[in-house]
Amino acid sequence: MTMTSPTLDLAIDLMSRPSVTPEDAGCQELMIQRLEAIGFTVESMPFGEVKNFYAKRGSSGPNLCFAGHTDVVPTGPLDQWNVPPFEPQIIDGILYGRGAADMKGSLASMIIAVENFVNKNPDHSGQISFLITSDEEGPFVDGTTRVVDALIERKETVDWCIVGEPSSTNQLGDIIKNGRRGSFSGDLTIHGKQGHVAYPHLAMNPIHLAAPALDELANTHWDNGNDFFPPTSFQISNIHSGTGATNIVPGSLNAQFNFRFSSELNFDKLKEKVISILDKHNLNYDIDWTYNGLPFLTRPGELVDAMVKSIQEELNITPELSTTGGTSDGRFIAKMGTQVVELGPINATIHQINEHVDAESLNKLSRVYEGILNNLFAN
Repeated sequence: MTMTSPTLDLAIDLMSRPSVTPEDAGCQELMIQRLEAIGFTVESMPFGEVKNFYAKRGSSGPNLCFAGHTDVVPTGPLDQWNVPPFEPQIIDGILYGRGAADMKGSLASMIIAVENFVNKNPDHSGQISFLITSDEEGPFVDGTTRVVDALIERKETVDWCIVGEPSSTNQLGDIIKNGRRGSFSGDLTIHGKQGHVAYPHLAMNPIHLAAPALDELANTHWDNGNDFFPPTSFQISNIHSGTGATNIVPGSLNAQFNFRFSSELNFDKLKEKVISILDKHNLNYDIDWTYNGLPFLTRPGELVDAMVKSIQEELNITPELSTTGGTSDGRFIAKMGTQVVELGPINATIHQINEHVDAESLNKLSRVYEGILNNLFAN
């Protein structure tokens, strides 16, 4: 039997649009029409090839922002999908299609929650806003980060933010992300001198030179973490050296590494420590840094309390607060001094072939979002 509801109808409409990053494929226009119909003022904020918008209803009081992205990752081999990825279907209560979990299901749940809340509370206190991008799955250069910079420049205040990333693990609402680790990467080149392996005194082997330093970096204890974050993690992701010949000492070694770091440390402190270790080993090197984002943390307070209460009432479970996993656009929004929490569907199939969610879970998610609004803003 085909299931239907306002949330599922909207999710299917959004999922039917092939918005592979950074394309939007009309998703934002659909959302904008729905929001304008209930009194939102909508501002399109395109940067480069990326479509973004910021919408707001209300002019005073705390601002609760729903944030998310309309872009999705590529489909992968089409012949491996049970249903065409942009022709979503509900089969035995499961909604299949690209974006079901990440994150068009969340976007639909947000829109329907706000529509229902506004219809019941047309004179609600506070402000409700949306910050939507089509550049979360891509290079994230012209998306949320650019919108946030523009909002900061004009002194816009966003007090609370719910990012619709798929945070749940085993059942809807079991995990909410109240923070994320920071992330940055290094691209390290260690210079030696190429030569013949039979005459090592005439060469400088960068592999031999690098090994003690890389070993020390891999075994350094960076911090102990804290109540919300695990200890900082250093991982070497790629090493390359050599010409392919067995009788040549290579001239250089390239190593790429990544830090996922807690709020106990920052980019500058970690960078200084890496450089001090490399310098201690008297290496001739170049290093390029790619800075992906600061850690952020939202401690229990008004927003977290409102979310926990809504999940308890709607789903009859108490969520766990977690900061594990990768990064999200929440790291950019946190720059505004905003309390940021991620809450969305089960993440088991995100970015996979046959991405799917339990269809009814999106209806429940919408009711959870509406409950949060009630807890914060109902008169």
